[in-house]
Amino acid sequence: MVLVLNGVLQDDCPMDTTSLFMQHPVYRDYAQQLLSIPTKSVGAVGLLYVGQREMAAAAPHDKNINIIGTDDATTCIIVVVRHSGSGAVALAHFDGTGVDEAVCTMVARVQELALGYPEGRIELQLIGGYRDPQSYGEEVFYNIMQSFHKHHLEIDLTQACVGELNTILRGDLNYPIIYGVGVNIKTGEIFPATFPERGPDRELRDARNFMGAQTVLNFIKVLTLSEMFNLNVWFGLLLYKVLDIYDASLGLLRIGPFNYDPLRGADLWLSQTDDFLLQHLSTSPEVEPPHFTHHMRATIKFIQENQFPAITVFRDNRPRYYRRDETTGFWTLVRY
Repeated sequence: MVLVLNGVLQDDCPMDTTSLFMQHPVYRDYAQQLLSIPTKSVGAVGLLYVGQREMAAAAPHDKNINIIGTDDATTCIIVVVRHSGSGAVALAHFDGTGVDEAVCTMVARVQELALGYPEGRIELQLIGGYRDPQSYGEEVFYNIMQSFHKHHLEIDLTQACVGELNTILRGDLNYPIIYGVGVNIKTGEIFPATFPERGPDRELRDARNFMGAQTVLNFIKVLTLSEMFNLNVWFGLLLYKVLDIYDASLGLLRIGPFNYDPLRGADLWLSQTDDFLLQHLSTSPEVEPPHFTHHMRATIKFIQENQFPAITVFRDNRPRYYRRDETTGFWTLVRY
């Protein structure tokens, strides 16, 4: 009984977005306020970009970051946790895997950053998860709500721009309205956003998502390539944790270390048409942004060239650390 909806402590958690909006129609108004904000294109300077199955947390006084953000969320849901007293904020991009652990980590990071500041509430905002034909977004929503409802702290849901509220009909197809958001950590403002620059190490981070859990890869090894193609979005369904990519105490962005087995048939994947890649590597092929297949090809190419990242990328099993350059404002690799 720790999830607070519209100011009321809940005994039960809504099973789906329809139930939430029927029982608490005020969330329609909150969503409309967010939808009315123009989409901003955010540059790399002062940005901490969070990818799928990643999270990060920071406080308003952090000199390295102005904006935390993520995009390309169709069936995924963007989760923002904020402490109202300190302004400390955490943002994650959830695809449904590793949610329980990540929720606990997000709340813990925000509490740590809020120490010494005035008391406040833990506020939760959800954006994304459009109404897709297979209801993948609804499954992600349910997992997230259950995880927060099980938490021992009271958590106040202040935004739920998900499901039908983040869906627009174009012709015969539903499309997401908002694909991404940014959070200004100085002011707490949240706004629809796109991010042309998604570094550092974008292909490396996407490779981790693509390859997924080692146990499932061992299963995939025994399949023919045609059978692999029939495993619709196999990489997106793999059990894998959500990575915390930012150390706020040191001001360092951290990637890895991790490893994966070589990808079977990488050349064949790369030889396929864009439409083929869309149909087999997306939970929402009809509504992906135009750059989706380009990013998929870049990721597969990176995996092909780095078959054992523990050797070629993470030398001596060390993470890749990045520090914000005070002159340029860009993340630069820390050399040892």
